[in-house]
Amino acid sequence: MRDAFLLAPDLVFLNHGSFGACPREVFDAYQGWQLALERNPVEFLGRRSAGLLADARQRLGQYLGASGQDLVFVANATTGVNIVARSLALQPGDEVLGTDHEYGACDAAWQFACAQRGASYRRVEVPLPFERDTWAPRLLAAATPRTRLIFASHISSTTALVFPVAELCAAARERGIATLVDGAHAPGQVALNLDAIGADFYTGNCHKWLCAPKGAAFLHARPERQAEIDATVVSWGYAASGAGHTGFDAYTGRTLFERRLQWQGTRDIAAFLAVPAAIDFQQRHGWPARRAQCHDLACATQRRVLARNGLAPIAPDADFAQMVPIPVATAAPEKLRQWLFEQHRIEVPITQHGGRRFVRLSVQAYNTPAELDALVSALAAAGV
Repeated sequence: MRDAFLLAPDLVFLNHGSFGACPREVFDAYQGWQLALERNPVEFLGRRSAGLLADARQRLGQYLGASGQDLVFVANATTGVNIVARSLALQPGDEVLGTDHEYGACDAAWQFACAQRGASYRRVEVPLPFERDTWAPRLLAAATPRTRLIFASHISSTTALVFPVAELCAAARERGIATLVDGAHAPGQVALNLDAIGADFYTGNCHKWLCAPKGAAFLHARPERQAEIDATVVSWGYAASGAGHTGFDAYTGRTLFERRLQWQGTRDIAAFLAVPAAIDFQQRHGWPARRAQCHDLACATQRRVLARNGLAPIAPDADFAQMVPIPVATAAPEKLRQWLFEQHRIEVPITQHGGRRFVRLSVQAYNTPAELDALVSALAAAGV
């Protein structure tokens, strides 16, 4: 699969989780949409864009196990989190509950939104080693009568753990607590059925593991929650229309949710429109089997490193997908990352959680066993 991607040939790219990597044919589709826009910008943006976006959302919805009408495109999952954080009607004394495994940018978004409204953002410790059966009960036990929303990652960025979010969402709904799932790493890395997960709000990236161009992500909202959501940019979607209390605009045939969040004025929507090409690419190449192979290779690599350095994994193999956090003993994580890149051309992040350091290994279909051998050898040479 290496030749199908645009990665530099001398690069050992083991960091798909940070920004993804786009296949050649998907990138070509992306540029094709950009060219179509430039051939007649007025026709493309003024007359065709609504239909094109609707078609792309419908295709993405089928892939995600959801209706295309219940999702909108956004630039990245952090944008999706911000939209919900700024839309939630928090009152002084309310709280939003998260965990200590959340992505730092999203922590910042919640801290900002809560501070502006006199609410609080509280993070629940999820200790390591990870115990899957206690995760959702631990969060629910920390909830109070003032808890308005529980925010949780589907797959943690720092520790790569796959959390049982469907269990959490079901239990929170019984308590009358809303849920927002940060699925930045989930689409393309794990099979998804958003309707079955049942989150009130779910945001995810298409440009990571789904391999779409950069700047393609989505926000999904249950139909009964869509009227609460406001775009971070107020534009034509807020102009007077025929939308009633149901949120459906009889004049345009579009939902108010779509109008507000997709009608954002002049912008390049090519990355959104290329998402179906990414779905096609993975379907033609039997991606479920490739995901399983990548998972096995990632976990086997972790076992090899830990057999040498004597450290213990933070969870069983079943709690990871295509990313694994390999524990390493280093007092200088940034120097280790830099040394791996400069001396071995290995692109891989060193993450930290709870005072522990990890080589967060991502394995994608373009990676080879020889590249994983190179990482194992390099870590041995570094003495970690």
